[in-house]
Amino acid sequence: MKLHRTCDGIVRRDFLRAGTLGLGAVALNGISLPSLLRAEETGRVLPGGAKRAIFIELNGGPSHIDTFDPKPDASDEVRGPFNPISTNVPGVQISEHLPKLAQVADKFAILRGVSHTLAAHQLGREYINCGTRPIPSLEYPSYGAVMTRECPGDHDIPNHVAIPKASHGAGFLGIQHAALETKSTPAPNKPFSVRGIALPGNVSIDEVTRRQSLLKKLDRRFASIEKNESLLQGLDRFGEQAYAMITSSRAREAFDISREPESMRKQFADDAFSQSCLLALRLIESDVRFVSLQLGGWDTHQDNFTKLKEQQLPKLDSGLSGLLTGLEQRGLLDSTAVFVTGEFGRTPKINDRSAEGGRDHYPRCMFMLMAGGNVRGGQVIGESDDTASGPRHEAITPDDVAASFYRNLGIDPTMEFASETGRPITLVRDGRPIDALFS
Repeated sequence: MKLHRTCDGIVRRDFLRAGTLGLGAVALNGISLPSLLRAEETGRVLPGGAKRAIFIELNGGPSHIDTFDPKPDASDEVRGPFNPISTNVPGVQISEHLPKLAQVADKFAILRGVSHTLAAHQLGREYINCGTRPIPSLEYPSYGAVMTRECPGDHDIPNHVAIPKASHGAGFLGIQHAALETKSTPAPNKPFSVRGIALPGNVSIDEVTRRQSLLKKLDRRFASIEKNESLLQGLDRFGEQAYAMITSSRAREAFDISREPESMRKQFADDAFSQSCLLALRLIESDVRFVSLQLGGWDTHQDNFTKLKEQQLPKLDSGLSGLLTGLEQRGLLDSTAVFVTGEFGRTPKINDRSAEGGRDHYPRCMFMLMAGGNVRGGQVIGESDDTASGPRHEAITPDDVAASFYRNLGIDPTMEFASETGRPITLVRDGRPIDALFS
């Protein structure tokens, strides 16, 4: 294994590959399942926080004006053709193409006038995935990595699942806190298998047990070899946890959405995002600590309104409304923090790149949604100006929202980690929790 170490003492890996159970265990960029399970067993958790979390990333940057921050009184070149509709919260309006979310607006809070300055996709995504502005010398961890480090779950269930993949890694916390990626999305009414969790058809539990017995013999055989030898990474107690997960009926059943009753399945559409939201609900109910979801396709430089009306908004409307309703129906909303965001908003002025126009990257003004845990739904926090070009008053930053998300999870956003050189690293450098979210 080749490692690069920066002056901060942070290991940067060019290539990583650890031992497996011989089954082709779930991997993340070549990392096997045992490597994903080396979570530290102690944490710094505040009392009263949500026990689980769902992070939904809207890749590409959704238009705030055409979704959750409509401007019906602005000029045509700004407002666009969509009309606002009233929600079930008096005085709160959102896009007409989000009718299901309008009926559950009391379950989530809308943050308007969120603002930053990073207009590039990758930089913006790094920012919103960890809540700290990216710097060249240090990679900050994703929310899920922090959650699994501070609040590790049961031995036979994954701590963090990304559907279908993780957008951001574990940063300075190390690859052991990275997400378990499903690599695919579920289909309606079909069992969903995850390689290494659902066993391949030609491998039995007995075969796994025999292979695990072999690993134990190898452990004894190589006991005298240097403990830090990378070849042994898959043969320690974290390999035992991987074995427990792979052979656990509880873990396999957690991913099987075909077990959901028809009354729940019908709340979700058949598209990949909605089915992923149904899977997220099932995983949370099975006590997975953190679930990451993605809904891409929001980079609407051209044909913005057709793409939103026919593709993006119906998917978001069905999937997110079904998820919030399902969490409440199963008594999980009060213990599950939900965070929905893109990397930035879109330009207020409609461009002329296509017949109907589009909107370009615009980080100066965007929306975010938060729900569950201690968040009080049914409110709008922050405000944009008359054309949604920027915050009307003081801006809300991604750092502030990150600090709020951590607070909702009972994790202190000001906690410090130490590099190998003793340098203190604050989890969220600049943000402060938004008190109004919780009042």
